[in-house]
Amino acid sequence: MSQQVSSPPKASLPPVPDCLETVVSSQRQLSWQVASNLFVSFKYAWCGISYAFQTQRNFRIHICVGALAITLSIFLHLKSVEIAVIGLTSGLVLALELLNTAIESIVDLTVKQTYHELAKIAKDCAAGAVLVSALVAVIVAGTLLLPPLLALVLASVSF
Repeated sequence: MSQQVSSPPKASLPPVPDCLETVVSSQRQLSWQVASNLFVSFKYAWCGISYAFQTQRNFRIHICVGALAITLSIFLHLKSVEIAVIGLTSGLVLALELLNTAIESIVDLTVKQTYHELAKIAKDCAAGAVLVSALVAVIVAGTLLLPPLLALVLASVSF
């Protein structure tokens, strides 16, 4: 009598952007291969950003809030250094959101659909890093944007 061994259920994978499938299938058959040139490296990086934009709601939110903060700082005629600080803090939030997505993907790949306390810690700490950077970005933007914004509002209200 032969016994059949059932394979574990396949983990549902998040959607993969078309550019990632194209790049991986046509130029990178094995994951350990190094990109053949700088242009290919940029294509891989852009695929990562596209993946995060298409699949991560918080990444899209951070992009919108960062763009709003930079647009508002330009509208309020902030100094170049102040605009740069807002841009850097917004960029840090986006970079950490990308790292958070990468860590979550690696953890999900490793533990499949099972629960593991260390996987939870890794995911929670990565999410915490994004939260800390987002709070710092809000404080920086608030410190730089609120005074000129309030001055503009008060100037338009006073007769």
